[in-house]
Amino acid sequence: MSLIISVVIPAYKVKKYILDVVGKIGPEVNTIIIVDDSCPEFTGDYVQVNCKDERVVILRNGFNLGVGGAVMAGYKRALNEGADIIVKIDGDGQMDPSLILNFVLPIINNEADYTKGNRFFDLEGLDAMPRLRLFGNAALSFISKFSTGYWNLFDPTNGYTAISAELVRRLPFEKISNRYFFESDILFRLNLLKAVVVDVPMTAVYLGEISNLHIKKVFFEFVYKNISNYFKRIFYNFYLRDMSVASVELPLGILLLSFGFIYGLMGWWDSASRGMATPVGTIMISAVSILTGVQFFLAFLNYDIGSVPSKPISKFKNLYLKKDVN
Repeated sequence: MSLIISVVIPAYKVKKYILDVVGKIGPEVNTIIIVDDSCPEFTGDYVQVNCKDERVVILRNGFNLGVGGAVMAGYKRALNEGADIIVKIDGDGQMDPSLILNFVLPIINNEADYTKGNRFFDLEGLDAMPRLRLFGNAALSFISKFSTGYWNLFDPTNGYTAISAELVRRLPFEKISNRYFFESDILFRLNLLKAVVVDVPMTAVYLGEISNLHIKKVFFEFVYKNISNYFKRIFYNFYLRDMSVASVELPLGILLLSFGFIYGLMGWWDSASRGMATPVGTIMISAVSILTGVQFFLAFLNYDIGSVPSKPISKFKNLYLKKDVN
């Protein structure tokens, strides 16, 4: 039985690059779904007139949904097309379509449920990345590890992804962010589903295009939403759905750290107001509480890092790529 692969391309101000992107998509792909996200350049119409690839399907959003909303619209259409695996790439030419098999094969081989690109594997390739974007992605990657629970991943805003259709059906579409936080938010949702996610090395191609994502504008929004997702994930995974020794270590660590800092600060303030040295006992109680709290928190962190999902949800059997693509 032939494996059905669909590619979803959200299209917003990419008229200049879209035909070249479509032209580079190989024969292993069955359907190419271009989602015109109320593009002012009318990219959907442009593709319909100028592209002769019979695999292309054009979707048009009545109003701009954002990259996440466009991708999820494409996901729904891909499911209707009978897709087994859905790949998402951008239409601006930064993502090499020849890498599609690299993203699909780990899912076919039952090694992952979701794959995503990582531009940080090849240090030489980072020279082409704008410095502000490089710093922003590195900072967001670190924050995302806490919020998503995927400590083994990097480059969370990378939009080159592949996902099994079985997993797509389990996603709560109505809860996932429609805008630029989509890539990070979907990782958070995947962790709640215990899906296995792996990074795929890639090099981004910069053609002088102007990115719609401005790190300076979204950085604090990303930080806030990642912090919110972190607390949700901890509550869901360690208290609501399951409990373990880590469920005790975290509150103990927080309580001891808080007590140590507050007790020590109050003792120092009281002694300073009376012109006296802080008693050794006060210092010791504060220091021991803080150190013990740090140890509890590190123990919890170690447990959390070791809890990265490792058993794929999706299972593929007796499926092969069409046209004998290996």
